[in-house]
Amino acid sequence: MTLVAGLEYASVLVFALTGALVASRQQLDLVGFVFVAALTAVGGGTLRDLLLGAGPVFWIARPEFIMIAAAAAIMVFFTAHLLESRYRALLWLDACALAVAVPSGVGVALGHGHGPIVVLIMGISTGTFGGLMRDVVCNEVPLLLKQGELYLTAAFCGAGAALIAMAVGWPVSSALLVCAGITFCLRAGSLAFGWQLPVYKSRPPKA
Repeated sequence: MTLVAGLEYASVLVFALTGALVASRQQLDLVGFVFVAALTAVGGGTLRDLLLGAGPVFWIARPEFIMIAAAAAIMVFFTAHLLESRYRALLWLDACALAVAVPSGVGVALGHGHGPIVVLIMGISTGTFGGLMRDVVCNEVPLLLKQGELYLTAAFCGAGAALIAMAVGWPVSSALLVCAGITFCLRAGSLAFGWQLPVYKSRPPKA
């Protein structure tokens, strides 16, 4: 198994777990769990493949991705009540998912021969859109839009770091690991230490 394929599998599994945790917060039934988990798990990758014109979409070519998402949903359905804080678990699992999905998107775009701008956008899209779909469908405030938190910024910096690493001669595999590490560190720092960027604050118009 290649590194990119391994990242894809890890991304699907961990994002599915986050989707199932959100489903538990919404008190959905088992079918709802599977739907939200699968949507979260493959949403970002589906958008990526559609934009890249890479057919068939990855989970259609390999339906085992849906089976992985379904299995994760069923496991969470029966075990979520054991967690002390499902929201806290959701945040950290989502950080892990972001850290594997972004380099997965970068690797897939590179494999299709695209340049830096497209690679950057595909990395960000793969990492963020599954979680965005999850939160919108479940009527939760999207983690992507939490005020000041490093989420989209973490994905951007991780994908950008991969491009810089390759530009200075690092092999693709090492660049993808750098991408994963930086993405996770920034997101984890935001969760653990409150790292954030300045946010826009409106001011009353001058007289």
